Amino acid sequence: PTKRSTSPLSRTTINSLNIPFFLMDAFERVTRNTVEVVTEDELRALLAKPTKKVYAGYEPSGEIHLGHLVTVNKLVDLQAAGFEVTVLLADLHAFLNRKGTLEKVGELADYNRRCFEGLGLKNVRYVLGSDLQLNRDYELLVHQLSQQITLARATRSMDEVGRQMDHPTVSQMVYPIMQMADIAMLGVDAAVGGIDQRKIHMLAREHLPNFNYPSPVCIHTPILNGLDGKKMSSSQGNYISVADSEDEIRKKCQKAFCPPEIAENPVLQIFQHHIFPRLPEITIKRPEKFGGDRTFASYAELESAYANKEIHPLDLKKACGEGLVTILAPVRDYIS
Repeated sequence: PTKRSTSPLSRTTINSLNIPFFLMDAFERVTRNTVEVVTEDELRALLAKPTKKVYAGYEPSGEIHLGHLVTVNKLVDLQAAGFEVTVLLADLHAFLNRKGTLEKVGELADYNRRCFEGLGLKNVRYVLGSDLQLNRDYELLVHQLSQQITLARATRSMDEVGRQMDHPTVSQMVYPIMQMADIAMLGVDAAVGGIDQRKIHMLAREHLPNFNYPSPVCIHTPILNGLDGKKMSSSQGNYISVADSEDEIRKKCQKAFCPPEIAENPVLQIFQHHIFPRLPEITIKRPEKFGGDRTFASYAELESAYANKEIHPLDLKKACGEGLVTILAPVRDYIS
């Protein structure tokens, strides 16, 4: 498998550069707020091509929330950099991963598509997983790949993305192999996913060339904390949905965990990964007795001020709520 990229540019440098997004070149834009790119040299070569294609897959779910928005933002960046974007509405994957009946997840797919469109993914190709995957050529490739993937590697690749993996089913072992076949059959050059997708993507890079398909460039985004500072989970309700009302968004942000530290601070993560990628600046409104309003043109400036105790957590959370209300307004209007 391809080694993990060791260049700091794909990890933290781009995230902390005090550069407005509209001044970034294509490489800077598509690598900002990423954990890694495998590999950066391949991505640079791909950016130079007149035609380039990228995809991300999403299991249809009841709510599209800030966890999904991390990769949606990255697809928006890639589209701006000239990529043709495909969104796979992975109904069959959700079924295999024990997320509900095929009928249930199929019903959610159209709603999720409208959410993605409202978040800015328009003029992209949407593909329903079962439309792609239930044909002879696809199934044959899955079986061919399954001959090369050991059960141990299939299990490890699903450890972070699978449901109830203490008692995995055979269907969940098919899941990563199908994801590899998706990349091949969609004809894309690059794949976007959370860092929890890494092991599956590395399987694709290793094995697809054995069947005359290119190794995809893999762009991995971080897994952000929930509002309580713990793992984001629908069962815990520690997330903000794109369908939440303005009042719900503000209330959730006011209750959010916001420690004085920078690391693992969910409110700062929202500013870095959601608000600043979509707004040119933010203003933290305060009474004059507390220093008056302060405007920031980059996340780096805001993080520095907060680290130096120049911004109070309550003011930060209030500004976070207002920022989310602004950036989520288009999708709420679109799906209403």
